[in-house]
Amino acid sequence: MKELQIFNSEEFGDIRTVTIENELVYLKNDEAVCSSLQVADKFGKRHDRVLRAIDNLLETLPKNGETSKMFILSKRKADDGQFHRMYLMNRDGFSLLVMGFTGEKALEWKLQYIKAFNQMEKFIREKESQTWIETREAGKLTRKAETDTIKNLVEYAKAQGSQHADKLYMTYSKLANKMAGVSKRDEATVTQLNNLSLMEHIILCVIDSGIVTGKHYKEIYQDCKRRLETVKDLAYLEKCESRCRRDTNRKKAC
Repeated sequence: MKELQIFNSEEFGDIRTVTIENELVYLKNDEAVCSSLQVADKFGKRHDRVLRAIDNLLETLPKNGETSKMFILSKRKADDGQFHRMYLMNRDGFSLLVMGFTGEKALEWKLQYIKAFNQMEKFIREKESQTWIETREAGKLTRKAETDTIKNLVEYAKAQGSQHADKLYMTYSKLANKMAGVSKRDEATVTQLNNLSLMEHIILCVIDSGIVTGKHYKEIYQDCKRRLETVKDLAYLEKCESRCRRDTNRKKAC
């Protein structure tokens, strides 16, 4: 999951959006939504015609609390610096809009959007669970321990002549986040949070060991990167092997 641009909604103000599954669905006020601009692009339609279709729907829909959530008027900043009208829509709004879209390509994108909505809504439910809350709190402790270790590394690097040692906090944060597939902790799944804590724990151990053995601070970073890449690859292989075993068991059951 990664962060996208900030949209501006007349009703809700700035909306920080998060993407899941090919940048199709976003998170807005704990609800999964997609944009008219993305729909136009994926379904191969002109955006002005998609906007017109939404306007027509809004004219015919009854005015109540449920329908008002289907389409939210917003705007985006274009490359020319101008702001242009767009809509954000929830699952119901999307379903109404694309109901009449036909063709093999349209069906394919409908299925992709359904999958993306399901994934985002699953994440929203997970984030509200006690497991997610406890995992997030445990991760804060690991992060604090890692930060304390990096603080020692900063002083260690300065003693070795580094002129930009203070940037090591950001450097190691980016490394851990990248390896764990995390953009923002509050928008990560339980699995991603656990992976991030593991990466941060490895980092603090490698840094401590590197300082004790007198390695150069740049070499310590390369050691961390290699260790994290190894762990990431092993985790991926274990996941693939587990998936293969499940598939094999299903075939046997059949």
